[in-house]
Amino acid sequence: MRTCIFYLLVLLLVTSCAPGGESDRMEDLLEKMTIEEKVGQLIQYTGRWEMTGPAPGNDYAQTGLQKIESGELGSMLNVTGALATRNAQELALNSRLGIPMIFGYDVIHGYRTMFPMPLAEAATWEPGLARLTSRVAAIEAAAAGLHWTFAPMVDIARDARWGRIVEGSGEDPFLGSLFAAERVKGFQGEDLSANNTIAACAKHFAAYGFVEGGRDYNTVDVSEHTLQNIIFPPFKACVDAGVATFMNAFNVIGGVPSTGNSAMVKGLLKGSWGFEGFVVSDWNSVGEMIEHGVAADQKEAAQLAIEAGCDMDMEGYCYENHLKELIESGEVAEALLDEAVLRILRVKEDLGLFDDPYKYCDKEREKELLLHPDHLALAREVGKRSLVLLKNNEALLPLRKSGQKIALIGELAAEKDSPLGNWRAQAIANSAVSVLEGVKAKAEDSQVFFEKGPRYVSSETGFLTPLEINTTDPRGIKEAVAAARRADVAVLVLGENCFQSAEARSVTDISLKGFQKELLDKVLEVNENVVLVLMNGRPLDISEFIDRIPAVLVAWHPGSESGNAIADVLFGDYNPSGRLPLSWPRSVGQLPLYYNAKNTGRPTDERNLVNTSRYIDLSNDPLFPFGFGLSYTSFEYSDLQVSEPGLGAGESIEIRATITNTGEVFGEEVVQLYVRDVAASVSRPVRELKGFRKIGLEPGSSDEVTFTLKPDDLFYFGADRQWGIDPGTIQVWIGPNAMEGLESSFEIQ
Repeated sequence: MRTCIFYLLVLLLVTSCAPGGESDRMEDLLEKMTIEEKVGQLIQYTGRWEMTGPAPGNDYAQTGLQKIESGELGSMLNVTGALATRNAQELALNSRLGIPMIFGYDVIHGYRTMFPMPLAEAATWEPGLARLTSRVAAIEAAAAGLHWTFAPMVDIARDARWGRIVEGSGEDPFLGSLFAAERVKGFQGEDLSANNTIAACAKHFAAYGFVEGGRDYNTVDVSEHTLQNIIFPPFKACVDAGVATFMNAFNVIGGVPSTGNSAMVKGLLKGSWGFEGFVVSDWNSVGEMIEHGVAADQKEAAQLAIEAGCDMDMEGYCYENHLKELIESGEVAEALLDEAVLRILRVKEDLGLFDDPYKYCDKEREKELLLHPDHLALAREVGKRSLVLLKNNEALLPLRKSGQKIALIGELAAEKDSPLGNWRAQAIANSAVSVLEGVKAKAEDSQVFFEKGPRYVSSETGFLTPLEINTTDPRGIKEAVAAARRADVAVLVLGENCFQSAEARSVTDISLKGFQKELLDKVLEVNENVVLVLMNGRPLDISEFIDRIPAVLVAWHPGSESGNAIADVLFGDYNPSGRLPLSWPRSVGQLPLYYNAKNTGRPTDERNLVNTSRYIDLSNDPLFPFGFGLSYTSFEYSDLQVSEPGLGAGESIEIRATITNTGEVFGEEVVQLYVRDVAASVSRPVRELKGFRKIGLEPGSSDEVTFTLKPDDLFYFGADRQWGIDPGTIQVWIGPNAMEGLESSFEIQ
């Protein structure tokens, strides 16, 4: 008995000292801090001068310098490079308490090596690849002195007009949650204190992808049902994956700015979900509460934000100018300040900055790891796996490497900058492999002749506003048409340049712009063998031409190895396996468009022009549905089986089908499982993705794919504001996309 008590005492001692010791270290530091130093930890400045040289004499830079040297600046963003971050850190460590700064940066889809944009990466339907690319991005960023990335963006988005749709994983919360978690794990690795990991940041909390009209920064007004079932799941997945930080969204939800939403941040995120990291505002989203009309001035905005649980003010100056005053007057409890400071200090401690503040600042590692050949090889691999084949009549693709005359047409075909994508961190401008370079390298004995066609933008600076798109100078069309006329096949690379997607790039027109429509139309008049390769950061409206174009390949902006990845698919060295992570509309008038919609009380009936929920001038259906994508081979689905007629609490059920490669080459198929809860406490979507598997099959071979469901896989946030499921029928489909598949059902008991 005495032995057991002894071991219990030892266990209690170890349990209390291990994690508690680390916490006490930060608490001890907190006790030594002045209120100015505490507030300073909550302030983030952008880089105000080149940290590799002396600060300029202007007030803007001098203020930043003084803040760092006095220990009143906890974080900076946009300071990059091993030398610059080391120099800035040295200034911070010379302050009274020597608290290290944390350096953040938008490492969205790579640091120097560029991978496909997140939306393109989601088109692989391989979340594990996102962990690999995020791991490489972290390795490069950490070698350049960075500690923290403002990624992943996990906003579910349904409106292609919204420019930032390119930064997320599409319209589905199940797919989005898987990619969100893998990106967090990739950035943060197994040990956040290692010198090749960086802290991740789940953004934007929340509902930023639901801005009205697809207009950036606009109002959001959604139900709690939509928040819980659609918007929140990827954020919860990030918490479960151990994400270190969160970022507030710019938008209001039901009139309340996200940055000042106490119920969402303190109640849900830090309360119910148990998030232990810190929350940073988006750029001046604290101050923007004045423009939203919920704060009279910076002082009130600061109070609203700190009381709502926003721990760090990014470039807002509200905390800097007013938080000390609010605390000294008693309007804000100092305990709120202390909690925010501790959350920030503990992330810094987790990163190992208190043990070695210079561990990330290594010029030799930076030189060795940036654009490492292994990183470029991964970029090519993920790039080709992200491409989606939408159409391939008469097996026009793959192209032949010999004996074929190929006209490669379009300014984007020779572009070496746009393929890098927007939010390109420290990518070197014009460093991507162009489609022209990739095709010429791949076409062994086929003749390739290139024509640029008309210019896309009217200035030399790249896309800044819609007014800069060239609509007045058609020169180049004649030469392009002549090239298409003498070719066996014409490959047109059209779409968007990279500056037309991402933040502040909302549009009302998602069709081909400039002279691209005229170019495509005239080429189709002289050559029926046309392959359209789309570079794009969002779904595009190509319905005007889709019936006339025999082959369409969605290439997105695939990153550093773009041209090689695209050529791998065009010439058949890789059989495309990408699938759409969002629905493609027939018209911008259908937006927002998404597969997991509600049935309504008067479901769509294309035979009835009245009294059903439909357009009278266009089909409700998308041009291409969620999950869609073709291969150079064909697949057949058969023998759908459901293991049990019913599913009870604590049980599981298996749904399986056989998939056969009925074509002539090896191919990969994304087998998708969808369900529908037929009668629930609230109206449920007509289909919901609940599982998928990418399988590879040789010609003539088959594979039985099995999915297992448990009751909690089918839970939803219901009318009682609880998560659960009701007895009743569950329809199930196994198929190649959200609109096709074999169907069966089972009962929830």
